[in-house]
Amino acid sequence: MDLFSRSWTALRTAVAELTDKDFEQPSGCTGWLVRDLVCHLIIDAQDVLITLATPAEAEPTVNAVTYWHVEDQPPTGEDPLDALTVRLAAAYEEPRLLQFHLDDVGSAAGRAAELADPGVRVSTRDEVLTVGDYLSAYVLEWTLHHLDLIAHLPAAAEPPTEGLARSRATLEKIADATFPASFTDKDALLVGTGRRAPTDAEKAELGELAAQLPLVLG
Repeated sequence: MDLFSRSWTALRTAVAELTDKDFEQPSGCTGWLVRDLVCHLIIDAQDVLITLATPAEAEPTVNAVTYWHVEDQPPTGEDPLDALTVRLAAAYEEPRLLQFHLDDVGSAAGRAAELADPGVRVSTRDEVLTVGDYLSAYVLEWTLHHLDLIAHLPAAAEPPTEGLARSRATLEKIADATFPASFTDKDALLVGTGRRAPTDAEKAELGELAAQLPLVLG
């Protein structure tokens, strides 16, 4: 839960430090500008609040790893929900309004996570899991989206190193394989999820794992 908080705080801080011009830059998410990604983060924060307020009595059906589904196709940006996010982001008109809304809702989500009992079961996406597993799963969400946020902003701060390491470990469990030791945690995440293509040398190092990539998480 501490790592959830550190990863989420780092991501929100990175958004707070963006300039108006930064919001018009492309993000690491196909079809989305940085402003669209920030709007998505607001929706993510709302999801965290909703999930933490949705207790469940049933036995867990997923954990921090199996929470993630591997999709057949990478996103194109044309999904109706993705398109809605773009329209919502444009409706804010001024970047500072996006920053304000994320700080407002995001702070509430962060506090709710800190106060939550990690052993309590909650329900989301028609699945049941413990709060601890849910928040652990979201370390990967925050870390990947932090990388998306700064994809074309070289001066921006990167995700916490411990968040990168945990996210790599989670991705390796999802893949049931290990990335080469020569890969940094950041490169393992970017290549593993298709956010950048591997070089020829990296493909050779990946070996059989290369055929499984990218892992499109949903």
